[in-house]
Amino acid sequence: MTKKTNDRRVGKVEAMAKSINLRTSARKLNLVAQSIRGLPVQRALNELEFSHKRIAKDVRKCLYSAVSNAENNHNLDIDSLIVAEAYIGKNMVMKRFSARARGRASRIEKPFSEITIVVRELSGDAA
Repeated sequence: MTKKTNDRRVGKVEAMAKSINLRTSARKLNLVAQSIRGLPVQRALNELEFSHKRIAKDVRKCLYSAVSNAENNHNLDIDSLIVAEAYIGKNMVMKRFSARARGRASRIEKPFSEITIVVRELSGDAA
């Protein structure tokens, strides 16, 4: 008795990777995601390698994971992959307190985000 396999969440020529609990706000993470949307994978990796944003390192790891999933799990050609989708979601928020004047306190929120990257293989004609 084997376990029934789940349906694929992406198309036949696509692979996905998701990174959760990234310690940055969704707004800052979206700036990095915008810079790689629609690019060929090699160019997107170069963009992330030389980006000055701190979170670009974690996005690069996620993109590597998506490429590895495409190659190993779905037998896609890694030279013809593009970043089809890169979307951001909010995650948990750590709440901390900071001491203020006159015995008061104010809340500091430290947000977490998540990123989902979908890579798609282009056919030989489009590449």
